Amino acid sequence: MPELPSRPIPTLDELNRQGEGKLPGLIGIRFTHAERGLIRSELTLRDELLAPNGFLHAASVVALADTSCGYGTRLLLPEGASGFTTIELKSNHLGTAREGTVTCEARSVHAGRTTQVWDAEVRGPGARSWRCSAAHRRCCMRSKSSGAMPAEPLA
Repeated sequence: MPELPSRPIPTLDELNRQGEGKLPGLIGIRFTHAERGLIRSELTLRDELLAPNGFLHAASVVALADTSCGYGTRLLLPEGASGFTTIELKSNHLGTAREGTVTCEARSVHAGRTTQVWDAEVRGPGARSWRCSAAHRRCCMRSKSSGAMPAEPLA
């Protein structure tokens, strides 16, 4: 396993501000814990996050899980990496919710030089869980002459 980056971990306020004006802020994702290899977040349900049948929309669950894994990936990017993108995501939805707050715990399973694998578990208000697993992320290395990825890591 490559050496973990030594840059400081952003505060929860800094992580939450990064999502302002982007999808995480738009839907209301809040980070509650951050360390290398582990991110916790939450999302308070509201009508806009529900499907027409009145239950939590699967896309809301996936957005919470993928965002949590993405922010975790940023904390483990190797030196010289300029960004990343999700290359695969699988989700199993074994329950749903209509109200309350759902939580997510995302853990690093593999943090290689060019690929990271994260596992996210989303839990509903009654502690029922929905798993979004094998969120494979491709880390992109950028040379000085390459313009393939933006200079700032993507969430």
